[in-house]
Amino acid sequence: MKQLGGAAPAPRPDRAASAVLHDEPNARIVAFLLTPGQSVPPHTSTSTVIVHVVAGTGEFTGGEATLRASAGDTIVYAPAELHGFVNTGDSDLHLLALIAPRPGG
Repeated sequence: MKQLGGAAPAPRPDRAASAVLHDEPNARIVAFLLTPGQSVPPHTSTSTVIVHVVAGTGEFTGGEATLRASAGDTIVYAPAELHGFVNTGDSDLHLLALIAPRPGG
């Protein structure tokens, strides 16, 4: 058993901040912090990506769809699905992403 600790990544003025909280071949967990207006551009992964909104509000794109999500919501992206997100709120957007299996793992 392992307990993951640590605070959210510190905000960055130039791009969304991220921190790897856990990394092994079966899964990677990444914390994201996006200040208002920041985004993670659309990209793909060979893995399933599960994004949980811890705090804030954002728009999440996947394939041809766009969803609005806020604290407590979870978005699931299939392997190879084009996905990205943007902070559309007035406060920081905190996310946890579970990527399984770890890309290249």
